[in-house]
Amino acid sequence: MKLMKSLTNGLIALAVVAALSAQAAEQGIAKVVHIRGAARYTTTENPNWRPLKTGAVLKQGTVIQTAADSYVDVVLNNPNATTAESAALGAADATMSNPDVSSASYNQPKAEQDAIRVYENTVLGLDKLTLSQTGADKVTDTQLDLKAGRILGTVKKLSAASKYEIKIPNGVAGVRGTIYSISSDGILSVLSGSVVLAYVGADGTPTTQEVKAGQQYDAKTGQITDIPEAELNQRLKDARALRMGSTVPPTTFTVDRTVYYVSPTTAETAD
Repeated sequence: MKLMKSLTNGLIALAVVAALSAQAAEQGIAKVVHIRGAARYTTTENPNWRPLKTGAVLKQGTVIQTAADSYVDVVLNNPNATTAESAALGAADATMSNPDVSSASYNQPKAEQDAIRVYENTVLGLDKLTLSQTGADKVTDTQLDLKAGRILGTVKKLSAASKYEIKIPNGVAGVRGTIYSISSDGILSVLSGSVVLAYVGADGTPTTQEVKAGQQYDAKTGQITDIPEAELNQRLKDARALRMGSTVPPTTFTVDRTVYYVSPTTAETAD
């Protein structure tokens, strides 16, 4: 009898925990903070293509498509992200004088927010965006579907229970706290942290590859190389526009300790 009562109480407790967890989960958002050129979108509720505008708040089930010579910047799960902030940083990056860095040696940048740049001629589905608060941790579940084109993403450090995945036509990439760029044809570049890409080749053979900071992986050929310097600099510039934090070390100034004397050195007595 006591055993049955104990089992019953345990099942009730598990049911309560599951119910609370389900209640705690809420739908996340992707806020459009900057658009260059033209883009459009559809949703699960309305499959008709509509022009995408800055300030739009998108939910899971949305598909974004960018035109030629265009891109869209979205920030995940931050309704207070502003247009002016993103646009100003983007403009500053376009004009700032920044020394080139090489893939062999540079300071890994740090992501300041979860954001995505959707490059030109790209189709990206926001398959799942959820978040929940479990005690001290915020658990997020982000699942993207890169149907065509390329994206760049900045991802803050995730809690252990969080998930961030990008599906491409022949594979899926698992991201932790990192900055990455990935194309639908399986070319993955990692600017900081690491990304694991599982890919099925043309012959049906599955492969899994971890790609680390400064590396570029071509899933079609299986080759890992250093990110070409021109591409590395461009991706770093794009990521800075998404508020990832500076990769340029602070300027050090030498303190001038010269003592200057001004005459007269003693007070004069008035007549």
